[in-house]
Amino acid sequence: MKKIATIYSDFSDKFGLPRQGSLAPDLEARIVMEPEYRSAEAFRGIEGYDRLWIIWEFSESIRENASLTVRPPKLGGNTRMGVFATRSPFRPNPIGLSCVRLVRVEWDTPLGPQLIISGADMINGTPVYDIKPYLAYADSFPDAKGGFADPAAAVPLRVDIPAHLIERIPLSKRNGLIQALALDPRPGYQQDGDRIYGIAYAGFNIRFRVNEGILTVTDITAELKNL
Repeated sequence: MKKIATIYSDFSDKFGLPRQGSLAPDLEARIVMEPEYRSAEAFRGIEGYDRLWIIWEFSESIRENASLTVRPPKLGGNTRMGVFATRSPFRPNPIGLSCVRLVRVEWDTPLGPQLIISGADMINGTPVYDIKPYLAYADSFPDAKGGFADPAAAVPLRVDIPAHLIERIPLSKRNGLIQALALDPRPGYQQDGDRIYGIAYAGFNIRFRVNEGILTVTDITAELKNL
């Protein structure tokens, strides 16, 4: 297989990414095609779909020797499950699959047609291998069992960001940040209420702590760029 496109998103690191992008629907990303696929003909008819399947690479999770079992954070990081019973990024072939919403197509850019998507759970620079339409009549099975990953018991965190801090984030990026934080970026086995965590988002370092179901942002600073 060969790369056909690259994802450009607000996350420069995998820590903090929603474990399921559809749970943070305001997180937008951009798909920029490789030169040979920058023809409008390749996208004819795509605006007729609300959602797309994106097949991509876990480019930051590649290991030489993939294990047949993994320890899902959702189970506290101590219970091993078969790799094929999980969505762990550490797989024999590091392939990811995401269902995203097509926000719009930008047809006339210097780099050809570009797709703006929402509900993206990929880091900035992620390679894309294919794009396919999502078909609700064939792809949706709402009564299917969800195994240990069933979200029924998951309770979103309440997010508290002081006004003087949230003002540092561009207005268009605030809802996505709040949604990502509410999903609790911490590993499932870390529950220290005094510990400070950090994620990189939209060019900012977001520092926070979690205590008794409330995530409190303690600082927001601009990322330092390498000179």
